[in-house]
Amino acid sequence: MATVVRENIGLLNDKLTVQLSKNDYLPAFEKSIKTYAKSANIPGFRKGMVPTSMVKKMYGTNVFTDEVLKTVEKELNTYMQTEQLDIFAQPLPLELNSRQLDMNNPADYSFAFEVGLKPAIDINVGNINVTRYAVAVTEEMMQVEIDRLTVRFGKMTEPEQVESDENVLNVTFTECDTQGIAVEGGISKGNSLLVKYFSEGLRPQLIGKKKDDQMVITLNEAFDEKERSWIGGDLGLDMSDAAAEGKHFIMQITKVGLVEKPDLDENFFELALPGKGITTEADFKVAVKQTIQQQWYAQSRNQLHDQIYHSLVDNTQLEFPEEFLKRWIQTGNEEKKTAEQAEEEFPNFKNSLKWTLISGELLNRYEIKIEPAEMKEFARRQILGYMGVQNFDEAPWIDSYAENMMKDKKFVENTYYQLQTEKLFAAVENDVNVTDEAVSPEDLAAKQHNHQH
Repeated sequence: MATVVRENIGLLNDKLTVQLSKNDYLPAFEKSIKTYAKSANIPGFRKGMVPTSMVKKMYGTNVFTDEVLKTVEKELNTYMQTEQLDIFAQPLPLELNSRQLDMNNPADYSFAFEVGLKPAIDINVGNINVTRYAVAVTEEMMQVEIDRLTVRFGKMTEPEQVESDENVLNVTFTECDTQGIAVEGGISKGNSLLVKYFSEGLRPQLIGKKKDDQMVITLNEAFDEKERSWIGGDLGLDMSDAAAEGKHFIMQITKVGLVEKPDLDENFFELALPGKGITTEADFKVAVKQTIQQQWYAQSRNQLHDQIYHSLVDNTQLEFPEEFLKRWIQTGNEEKKTAEQAEEEFPNFKNSLKWTLISGELLNRYEIKIEPAEMKEFARRQILGYMGVQNFDEAPWIDSYAENMMKDKKFVENTYYQLQTEKLFAAVENDVNVTDEAVSPEDLAAKQHNHQH
C-alpha cells in the first residue's frame, strides 16, 4: 500500500516522499496494456486481436512509466488534500531514486517532492490610519472647465492670419541646424497648438503670421516648462537631457484656426452636459462644479486606496520559503531560468506574492464576489465611453457588443480582477481610520503614486 512521508527541511519548506509497492501500480499497468491491445492497429492482425505480449513490447515502457507516475501524482494529491496543505504553486520533484523504472522488473519505488507552505496571515485593518485628501473647487477651476467646454463645442473657423492668443495653429516641426537648414534624417512631426501655449516672449512674434509662414525656434525659448515637457515628449525627445531643450526646429504653420465659442444657452448646456435638463447659466455652473468635484473625488479615493495598499504591504509581516521559491522560479515554468536570473527577479516576485496572499485573505474575509451580470454591465459602460454615446437608449445594439466582449477570455479576466479589486478596497475603506484634510490640486497630484494593485 502506498504511503507518504512528510519531513521538514527548512522554513515553510517540507519534503514529501511517496513510497509505492509494485501492487500499487501493476494492476493499472496491466489494464492499460489490455486496453491498448483492443484498439491497436498493427499490420497482420485484426483490430482487437493483437497479442498483449506484442503490445507490451511496442508500447510497454511508456505505458509503464505513465502508470507509475500517475499513481504517484494521485497519492501525492490525496495526501495534500487530506492534510489540507496550503502550498505555493506545485510540488517540485527532487532527484528520482537511482533505480530505473523497468516494466520487466517491477519494484517498490520512492519519489520525493519539495513543497513551499504558505505562511499564516494576521491582518487587523482597524489599525490602519489613512488620510482622505479633499480638493475644494474654485471659481478659477470652474472657469477653466467652462472655457474647455465652449472650445470643444464651438465652431472652428479659418481666419487669414493669427490675431490673438486664442488662435489654433497647426504646425510642423522639422529639426534643423542653427542656420535653419533642415537636418537630414532629423525629427519631423506635426502638432496642433493654441497660441497661448507658447511663451509670452514668442507670442507677439506669432501675431500676423499666416498659413505657410515659418520661423526657427528652440523648445526652451518657445515654450515654458509645462508645455515644453509634453511637446518635447511628443517629438520623441528625452526632456531629462538638457541638450534636447536647445535643439533647433523650423516651425511651419500649415493652418490658422479660431474657435467661435457658442452662447451660454440651453442648446449649449445640452451639448456640454446632456440629459441634465439645464436651462440657466447658474444651474450650468452648479453642474460643472459637481462634475469637477466628482473628478477630484475619484482621484482622492484612488490615493486613499494607495495608502491602504502600502499600509497592508509594508506593515504585514510574512515569512516565505525563499529558497524553494527561487528554485520554483528557475524550474516551475516552461521557460527555465538560471540561479542568477531567479535571484534578480525574486524581490519583485516576493512583493507581488505578498500582495496576492494579503488580498486573498481579505477577499475571503469580506466575501467579495463578482457576478457575470456585473461584468456585462461593466462592458456596456465601456462601450458607451468608447462610442461617445450618452445613454443606453441611444444605442440598443450595445447589448450584443457586450455579449461579444464577454466571450473574450482576456477581457473577462481583466474585468473580474478590476471589479474585484475595486470592491475589496471599498470594503477595507469602511474599516480603516480615515482623517480628512483639505489640499490644493497640486498637493494631491504630488501625492499620487503609480501603483497597480
